[in-house]
Formats: sequence, structure tokens, C-alpha cells
Amino acid sequence: MAAAQNNLSLPDHVAVTLTNFTGWLENYGEVSWDHQSFFAGPLGRRAKGLYYKNKLLGTAAVAPMIFCEAFFPAARRLFHQPMRLPIADAHFAMGFAFLHEVTAQPAYLTTAVHFLDELKASRSPGFENYCWGYPFDWVTRNGVLAAHTPFITTTPYVFEAFLQVQKLQPRDQWKEIMASAVRYATDDIKEQPFPGGGNTCSYMPGGEFNVVNASAYRATMLVSAAKFFGNGDWSKIAAGNVDFVLAAQNADGSWPYAKDGVRDFVDHFHTCFVMKALAKIFLQNSDPRVLAALTKGVDYYIKNLFSEDGMPRPFSKAPRLTVYKCELYDCAECINLCVLLHRQFPQLQKTLETVVAGILKNWVKRDGSFRSRKLLLGWDNVPMHRWAQSQMFRALAFYLHDEKLRA
Repeated sequence: MAAAQNNLSLPDHVAVTLTNFTGWLENYGEVSWDHQSFFAGPLGRRAKGLYYKNKLLGTAAVAPMIFCEAFFPAARRLFHQPMRLPIADAHFAMGFAFLHEVTAQPAYLTTAVHFLDELKASRSPGFENYCWGYPFDWVTRNGVLAAHTPFITTTPYVFEAFLQVQKLQPRDQWKEIMASAVRYATDDIKEQPFPGGGNTCSYMPGGEFNVVNASAYRATMLVSAAKFFGNGDWSKIAAGNVDFVLAAQNADGSWPYAKDGVRDFVDHFHTCFVMKALAKIFLQNSDPRVLAALTKGVDYYIKNLFSEDGMPRPFSKAPRLTVYKCELYDCAECINLCVLLHRQFPQLQKTLETVVAGILKNWVKRDGSFRSRKLLLGWDNVPMHRWAQSQMFRALAFYLHDEKLRA
């Protein structure tokens, strides 16, 4: 099989890989462990909470989890149970929708619709409008975010999934869910002026401003919604968030995680989140300011966020101990970004081909799933739908869809 696949073109090899993955997913199931499994249960939450309160004692408390993460990743099963994750369901829905468009097979569209049904059921309870978050308590430096707290970094993916399938098989019900999700983004998510320009939005209802990718997500969701629903007011709200994202860009072309004077690290997938959002906005409105920011961003991205082998590196400069060399999530977001922008920035075509080929060569397991991380020693082979089986599935399906359009 491997020898035969080596003779395939890159798109044909991707097609085979996606077919094998769908078979694996059907057998494995739609729940999985997660990147946060070590810290989602009671023991992990207490240890991580102590770390944020007392670095010395907290480091000792989280050390066993970090050790397991680096050397015994399968130990996740000792700390928490498998979960259904809305952000993964959204990516699966988009991936199957792309496969339907490529192959015209009705079964793929049926599966995409299935994941939308799951998303309808997994909305965050207690909110008037449709919105989504994580199904576990998330311990952060600012406290514990209760399970199902809806995030502006999750809900836009669900909106995008509904929008994509809605265009293929329109339903009034889905349109109503999309409009409700937009109301969450405009009413429940708050914004405040940023001194450098524009408006920064909250990460969730109630607070945490100045996270760059959060405002980028909200902006691209509202720009897409404004176009689909014909609502110019949403475009105006989005413009304030775009202004903040542009103002947050560093002089060297990079974007920090947040403009709060603390979390100024530059990592791979958050950089991709920001540039993907700007790319989608530019492809809809051709804003020259956005193109200029992307031009600087792409230059920084290529020069600082890849290893010598051409695969994504986690950070331009690691802010903390990193127990892995390369991450599936970074690779997936790299592919997504390059597919979006390789026509505007031809230099990304080589990056795209290198990363796709690297995934096919080294990251696909015999069962059809993907490895999760390349560790300092060996691999993390625990399948995690949010981190990032679903993202890679969607990215490769997006790549295949783009190749079909080019052909």
C-alpha cells in the first residue's frame, strides 16, 4: 500500500488518506481524549490552579502531568474521560462538506448534516442565543472557566460549519441558528476601545479583552454574516475589531497572543488563526490595509515559524518549557492558511506542498488516524479530535477541494 501511494500525485495521496481517515473515524467514534485531559479532571485542575497561584509549589504539582505528556501521553486516560468537543464537530462537518463537493457523494453530505445535528444539541446551556465552548472546566491564569462557557474562539467555527452546509442544502432552521450565533457575537460578546486603535472584544461573555485572535475570529464571523444576511451593521462592528488586529501587529510583522503586557509570545497556530481571519476578510472585501498586514505577516511567518525540515515549529521563541518538536494542530492550521493565501502569496505554495507531503509521509498511522505530536523522544499517538484530528481532516479536505478548483 505504501509503495503504491508513493506513486500517486500529492492530491491523489491526500484523497486516499482522507478515505482511510473516514473509515477510522467511523470505527473509533466521535468522542476522544483532549490536549487538556491531564488538567480537565479534579486532580489536574487543582494542580494547575496551584501553579498559577504559587509557581514554586505549582511546578511540583504539575510536574507529573508534564512528565506524562512528554513521555507517556497515553496516561491521559488516567486523568479524564473522552469527550465530545463542539469545535471538533464543526471541523468534521466542514471536512465532510468539502469531500461532498469534491466527490459528489451524498453520504459525505449526510455525515456533515449529522455533525450539525450534534452541534445543535451541544450548544452552551443557559444562554438565549446559540453559542459553544468546551465541555470541561478550563483552568486559566485568570481563574476557572466553567464547562460550556461559550467562547468567541469556538462559536465562529460552528457558524462557519453551518454556513458551509447551508449553501449546499439550505434549511430555514440552520439559518435561524446562524442568526442566533451572530446575536451572541454582537450582544453577549462585549467590546472596548483599544488605545492603539480599534475595538477589542471579550473572549467570552463577561470579560478578558485584548486577546488578538478573539477579535480576529469575531471580525471574520461578522463579515461573513453581514454578506450572507445583508446586514451592514455587522460589517461596521467587524471593522472595529479589524482595526484592533491591525494595530496589534508588531513592527516585525508578528502578532502577540494578547496585547496585555503579559502574554506577548508568538506561536504557530495562534498566528495562523489571526492571518486566516484576515485572509477570509480580505478575500471578501479586498481591504488594502489587510493585504499590507498580511504581507508583513507572511514574511515573518515563513522566516520564523518553521524548522529546518520545512515543518511548523511551535514558537518563534518558546516562552516556557516545550515538550514537543512539532504539533499536528500547527500543521493543520498551516495548511489552512496556505490554501487560503497561496494565490496572493506564491511563496506559500512551497510551504503548502512541504507540509502536506510531510504529514502524509510521517504523521499518518496505520489505522488511518494522525499522530498528535512529535515529542522530544518519539510520538504522541493518542487521537484527540480537538487537537487536532478534526482540524487536519478539514485542512486536507480543504486542500483537496482547492486542488479540484485549480484543475
